[in-house]
Amino acid sequence: MSSAIQQNCTSTCRSEPARDSGGSASANVGCRDAIASRLTPTGFAALLRLVLVVCALLLSACASRAPLPEHLPNLALPMQLHIQRLVADQRQDWVLVIQQEGPAIRWSMMDLLGIPQARQKLQDGEWHADGLLPPNPEARELFAALLFALTPNAELQANYPSARQHGAQRVLPEHWDVRYCAPNSFELSLPKGPKYQVTPLNGDAP
Repeated sequence: MSSAIQQNCTSTCRSEPARDSGGSASANVGCRDAIASRLTPTGFAALLRLVLVVCALLLSACASRAPLPEHLPNLALPMQLHIQRLVADQRQDWVLVIQQEGPAIRWSMMDLLGIPQARQKLQDGEWHADGLLPPNPEARELFAALLFALTPNAELQANYPSARQHGAQRVLPEHWDVRYCAPNSFELSLPKGPKYQVTPLNGDAP
């Protein structure tokens, strides 16, 4: 109930003298009439449209969320990867460091000059911001796709029931297509997004 309706209701109730036992009932009727007068067909339709828009946005957010495994797979961490983002004739190069931090997995991506691009922690099936970098939805989906690509074969079906693997190709329908050259060297394709070339880097994580 809006503040305007509350004020009107209060005013109506107070202005109705309770001359007899029916006074209270008359006041309540006045309150209901005040509320009903505000809920006109036009106002109700506008409210309904607002509710539908909010529901659509929530459903869209859930549908667009990148899938995560049922359980965190056993990865050989720490790990450093060279990521090449390929779109048409353009290429971007990043270094990604993946580390275990207690029950969480920490993802830190930087460019070749060492400037941070994205930092996230994955814990209890949820992503959490790590540091003060602004949100980076593309990087978060990339991390989720890499987790899928790096999941050992023996743990794939338990973590991604709809995944398919045929030889050197692994697919999560409507999400990711992975083509392997080696266990940690592969090409990753997104249905509407860029392609990524992923290769391991030697050396320990900083």
